Amino acid sequence: MKALIQRVSRAQVTVDGEVIGSIGGGLAALVGVAAGDEKADIDYLVNKIVNLRIFADADSKFNLSLLDVKGELLLISQFTLMADTRKGRRPSFTDAAPPETAEFMFDEFVAEARNLGVKVETGRFQAHMFVELVNDGPVTIMLDSSDRLRARG
Repeated sequence: MKALIQRVSRAQVTVDGEVIGSIGGGLAALVGVAAGDEKADIDYLVNKIVNLRIFADADSKFNLSLLDVKGELLLISQFTLMADTRKGRRPSFTDAAPPETAEFMFDEFVAEARNLGVKVETGRFQAHMFVELVNDGPVTIMLDSSDRLRARG
């Protein structure tokens, strides 16, 4: 499971001309579910996202988390994060979870974030979405749940 997070001053997602999710300051996260992902992947990424210290304190140092600043979270399912571009010019998405599995896992991801007390807005699964955001910093970080399995050196 991967998440591309961006610290934002505001963000929204629109489907068919209707704003379906909108946040003020916080994080916008594109979330991709891989085949074989499980609950541990959700737990790892949700906890990493809400606790990652990427908001500035009074000394302009990255010492505060989304929870600390009471920020909001816009979550958008994004299977293209699973793209394999090593061969040829057309990305392969064979590593992405099947849509039914991905939707279930994404919904669990959203529920877990809400359980931690975060205000969460979402896009619409498998819809053509327009995402607008103002990246604050800019701060953009890629997270991968497989990192939880790697030992630190």
